[in-house]
Amino acid sequence: MMHLVFFVEELSAKEFIDKLIPRISTEVTFKTIPFNGKQDLEKNLFKKMKYYLVSNSYFFVVRDQDSGDCIKIKQNLSDICRETGKQDYIVRIACRELESWYLADLSAVENALDIKGIAKLQNKSQYRQPDNLENPSKELETLTKGQYQKVSGSRKIADFIDLNNNRSKSFYHFVQAVRRISTAS
Repeated sequence: MMHLVFFVEELSAKEFIDKLIPRISTEVTFKTIPFNGKQDLEKNLFKKMKYYLVSNSYFFVVRDQDSGDCIKIKQNLSDICRETGKQDYIVRIACRELESWYLADLSAVENALDIKGIAKLQNKSQYRQPDNLENPSKELETLTKGQYQKVSGSRKIADFIDLNNNRSKSFYHFVQAVRRISTAS
């Protein structure tokens, strides 16, 4: 059985992925390892990945783009992975932030946080392509009038988010990569 390992930059991403992966595939085992921000991820990724010794592991590195250059971030993280000598890895960047993935499915946000009326906003221009928003976390906080909290909100939204939603291209590519690797096991 394939074992997936997710290296993520923060606890909210761990909470989201821990609830999301069993919805994507029950054919794998997995572990999610959070870091204390993107600097900690980049500083300690090599050591965590190099010395992760569970056989048949496939590694995912998931990081927010924030205001950085997506291509450069992905290249840097790929270089670190390559230096470990491991060959089974993939890097996925959440364009701009993990919250972009949530804004791509306002019905999930509405249901998870029990806030009526949010889903009907999905066709507004800023929510049609949420990967383009400059500050998705602030947008989500404003939209939910402060009810969205990073860790608990991520955990709740994972139960409702549409796995086939492609409004956020970065979310769609993440889910497709997990599906592809899971079925290859």
